[in-house]
Amino acid sequence: MRTTAYVRVSTSRQAQAQTIEQQLDRLRAHVHACGEDLASEDIFRDDGYSGATLNRPGLDRLRDAVRTGEVERVLVTDPDRLARNYVQLMVLLEELERFGCVKAE
Repeated sequence: MRTTAYVRVSTSRQAQAQTIEQQLDRLRAHVHACGEDLASEDIFRDDGYSGATLNRPGLDRLRDAVRTGEVERVLVTDPDRLARNYVQLMVLLEELERFGCVKAE
């Protein structure tokens, strides 16, 4: 099962409070505790992009990888890293699941 991580910060204040590296440290620790490693090609990131839109380069690449069956699990530190809007978040989660991503239990 290919596990990936999606990380994002949208503002300079956010970048200082919760940096991408802090998010990655948390996600790498989780993956490592599960007996896996997170390769650099398994990290999808968006620096300086708002969660108010789903049109982001890193998220677009992640969605493409999920659609083609390359990704089976996506980790985030918080659901708002994927989308700020609840409806957009639900649409995105349904899309990921429809293309084979497993749901965390």
